[in-house]
Amino acid sequence: MDSASSESEGSAPSVPKNPAMSSCRKKKSDDATFLQDVKDHIDEFIHASMDEHKTCFKKTIQKMFGMSKVVAERAAEAKEAEVESALPLQTSVSQ
Repeated sequence: MDSASSESEGSAPSVPKNPAMSSCRKKKSDDATFLQDVKDHIDEFIHASMDEHKTCFKKTIQKMFGMSKVVAERAAEAKEAEVESALPLQTSVSQ
């Protein structure tokens, strides 16, 4: 499986522009049936080295935290963009 890890390292520059959507999994065929795709995925998982599993796990965790940071930044930007009301609070007491 060393050849698979060296392939993945060699293909690192061709990562998609949006790294949050990339996957550790390498799809073998675009025209494979669903069952063949699942079988390939299971075989790839079973035959992957521990280093490949560790690397993929780290990437997945980083993607999760990266996405949560993006969501938090968007929420902060939206909160900053909100217009706060400057109307004075009026209370009335009925007798």
